[in-house]
Amino acid sequence: MVSYRLAAGGLVNRGNALSFTFDGKIYRGLQGDTLASALLANGELLVGRSFKYHRPRGIVTAGSAEPNALVTIGAGARSEPNTRATVAELYDGLAAASQNRWPSLAFDIGAVNSLLSPFLSAGFYYKTFMWPAAFWEKVYEPLIRRAAGLGRLVTEADPDRYEKAWAHCDLLVIGSGPAGLMAALAAGRAGARVILVDEGFRLGGSLLSDSAVVGGLKAADFAGQVLAELATLSNVTLMARTTVFGWYDDMVFGAVEKVQKHVAHPTPDLPVERLWRIVAKRAILAAGAEERPLVFGGNDRPGVMTAGAARTYLNRYGVAVGQRVAIFTNGGSGYGLARDLTDSGVEVTALIDARRESADIAPESVRLIRGGAVTSTRGTRALKSIIADRSGFEEEIACDALAMSGGWSPVVHLMCQRGARPVWSEERQAFLAPDVGAAFVAAGSAAGLDRLSACLRDGADKATVLARDLGFAAYETEIPDVAGDYDPAFAPLWYVPGSKGKAFVDFQNDVTVADLGLSQREAYSHVEMTKRYTTGGMATDQGKLGNVNTIGIVAGMRGVSPAEIGTTTFRPFYTPVSFGAMAGTARGEHSRPVRRSPLHGWAARNGAVFVEAGLWYRSSWFPREGEKTWREAVDREVRTVRASAGLCDVSTLGKIEIFGLGAAEFLNRVYSNAFLKLPVGKARYGLMLREDGIVYDDGTTSRLSENHYVLTTTTAYATDVMAHLEFAAQALWPHLDVRFASSSDQWAQMSIAGPKARIILQRVVEDDLSDAAFPFLSAREVMLKGGLAARLFRISFSGELAYELAVPAGYGEAVADAIMEAGYEEGICAYGVEALNVLRIEKGHVTHNELDGRTTADDVGLGRMMAMQKPDFIGKHLSTRFGLTAADRLQMVGLKPVEADAEIKAGAHLLKENAKPSMVNDQGFVSSACYSPTLNSFIALAMLKSGRERYGEKIVVWDALRGSEVLAEVCPPVFVDPDNKNLHV
Repeated sequence: MVSYRLAAGGLVNRGNALSFTFDGKIYRGLQGDTLASALLANGELLVGRSFKYHRPRGIVTAGSAEPNALVTIGAGARSEPNTRATVAELYDGLAAASQNRWPSLAFDIGAVNSLLSPFLSAGFYYKTFMWPAAFWEKVYEPLIRRAAGLGRLVTEADPDRYEKAWAHCDLLVIGSGPAGLMAALAAGRAGARVILVDEGFRLGGSLLSDSAVVGGLKAADFAGQVLAELATLSNVTLMARTTVFGWYDDMVFGAVEKVQKHVAHPTPDLPVERLWRIVAKRAILAAGAEERPLVFGGNDRPGVMTAGAARTYLNRYGVAVGQRVAIFTNGGSGYGLARDLTDSGVEVTALIDARRESADIAPESVRLIRGGAVTSTRGTRALKSIIADRSGFEEEIACDALAMSGGWSPVVHLMCQRGARPVWSEERQAFLAPDVGAAFVAAGSAAGLDRLSACLRDGADKATVLARDLGFAAYETEIPDVAGDYDPAFAPLWYVPGSKGKAFVDFQNDVTVADLGLSQREAYSHVEMTKRYTTGGMATDQGKLGNVNTIGIVAGMRGVSPAEIGTTTFRPFYTPVSFGAMAGTARGEHSRPVRRSPLHGWAARNGAVFVEAGLWYRSSWFPREGEKTWREAVDREVRTVRASAGLCDVSTLGKIEIFGLGAAEFLNRVYSNAFLKLPVGKARYGLMLREDGIVYDDGTTSRLSENHYVLTTTTAYATDVMAHLEFAAQALWPHLDVRFASSSDQWAQMSIAGPKARIILQRVVEDDLSDAAFPFLSAREVMLKGGLAARLFRISFSGELAYELAVPAGYGEAVADAIMEAGYEEGICAYGVEALNVLRIEKGHVTHNELDGRTTADDVGLGRMMAMQKPDFIGKHLSTRFGLTAADRLQMVGLKPVEADAEIKAGAHLLKENAKPSMVNDQGFVSSACYSPTLNSFIALAMLKSGRERYGEKIVVWDALRGSEVLAEVCPPVFVDPDNKNLHV
């Protein structure tokens, strides 16, 4: 085995050797290595197989754009597939395995696909697996699913911890290269709170790989000097091993910190990964630029990599990528590498420059071939030689490594994630960052600059401007002199004409120039369609390395500028983010937070049986001694409420406080019914529509003072309604003076319902609760005996005389106990949501069983509530569409079985008598059903075609799932007290 580790040089710790394994074989590396650099140092060039053809693949880059060196690190439950060896920090005991091969990396049966490549061109699966149709589920899909994927997930539970955290700063600097370091330094010296993040485990970015001299120091030493000063500034936070993966609204950035991914045995006291949400007032993108590969025949051979990667392995890790290195370039990057290699004693067999003329000067010992190109490579699992062509003269040049440089593409992904498109620059032959506003700017190479000195200056200048914009006294930062810099300017070369063999633009997905040509011929010419037809730019790297080449080649095929082709859509995440990091501590029993009402303890003491309702635990019923079934308990609770009184916990309803001079007008636009003239001290039932005219949610809104309302929502829609209100205020009517605050957890709220509710409640409330003093739909603050201020609403969901009392959450259980004690002589009982459901069905009140996202206000009998005379409200205009006003729409009705003891169940379908069950004959469905102890019969609410015209009709309730068929009579949906006399006693 050949060792490619240089005798000296690099930033690795040569005094600390580390042991690791790759495919079971033991190797040695050094502290400061990545897995990729350690493999190269040990002469291991073959690291993986391509996705489709299973071609042998080697390391191409030295960073997060790596398409080939994807490995599985760890074992058992800690196994992590598709890890880029180029960014995986080496540690003692690291165990890595290659992927997508069988039985071994060196001998892979899947390589036969390469021989079948003429039949496996782009889009072959669309054309091949269409016939016979019956084969899809039985043959094709199982085979494709078995073959798909790169690494394999494990099914064992992850033993490690993850967590989430927030951070706030004045300036977020993304990238710690020359522009990033100077930006952090300038803003840090000005006193701004700065967070500097970089995905690398060592800060410094490209300075760690550069041989230039900055301010009299080696580039890496200069980076260390700046970092040392930044570390002394208390207002600066340095975050290595942290990748910013997304940019979101309000300058919130998502980032993942690898806290313990570089140790063999993570300590349980720390998470292995931490997901950060960073809120920044300003941000600078200093992520640098990605070097493009060149596209020529056999450019995927192990041993072929970018010149920048070769330079990184040489200068940072002290590793030569080969003993005899050839360089193929279209710009200055290749010359910089040639100089560094020769200075390190590595033989450069040839420097092939695609340009016929340039100002770049090759080292004296290096053979320079101007106007030449590499047209093919030779070798099996490693590079042996290249074929160089100059004006038709072909020459084979022996080498074991080829460094290629096709120019540079600024890394602008983050700035394009919210819809902005990068801008093509003919001058720089690259897509540059779009203008997304003054708060987030690109600097250095990410802004399209090339020279090191220019990047240093740009980072400092832009940070100074942003710091001053935030009010800090920022002064101009002195920029050190740079010696040994090279001009990385390049001439475009998208594809080498005359290439022999497959020329790849996407190494991971085996997409070739021929595939791109096929996509154009078959009319998949839009860049997004080309991507999907060829699979170029998909999978783990999302086109970081090959997409610009793809765009340039397609532009050449169509005879247009890359500007006309455009780019594909940029989306988070910039690099893959683990599910563990996204979940944080929300795993196992913590995966869903449990919400308990302020009256949970009171309900438990009273014997409640709880049910999960979304995230809430709600009291379902309260069994008593001797009651053998839940129905017995529910029937008793319903009868008690109708005859005497009951107390029900309704704390889980969403409660939203609304303030502002424009609150009345805002509510008038949000609700379909009128709210503008709601008097202070009154409540009103409200119905919200979606923009398409469908009912969204219902509830009550009370006006507590001139500019203060409290709105209630259904339990399930509390969060959704809050978001709906915020959107309406911010996007639809930002000029209205209105503000919101969720108070759902602030109040314990209980319903006291039944004919004796007033008598009982008056015993604990100081205020006069007579019908004259506190009529139906009153809402105001009251004082409880003992001096506790509370809110009281005379509203009813049961159809009985009822109140809802809200008290501060901490007093909920004590007040509920006091009410139960005050009602003891009257026979009060605790009742749960099952009884509440029976009471509301008896009364014909709707829930989201009826408001299921398909019903209009008229469908559920609330059409008269819509104040169509109002100038506007959400959903007004679309609610009048023909489809929503058709006479044969499903309308809410009541159902009573012809035989009183026959049971109707929710979900059953409705058919005309003697009709055959079919979609054509389907007349509707049962939305809610229960046994009514008040009527001594089963009853139901149902959605029936033209329902209100069919009262008195007999209809079949058909339930094939549970094997029942019941004849029922269609009736009005209000079964109890249709004249609402009980509400006004």
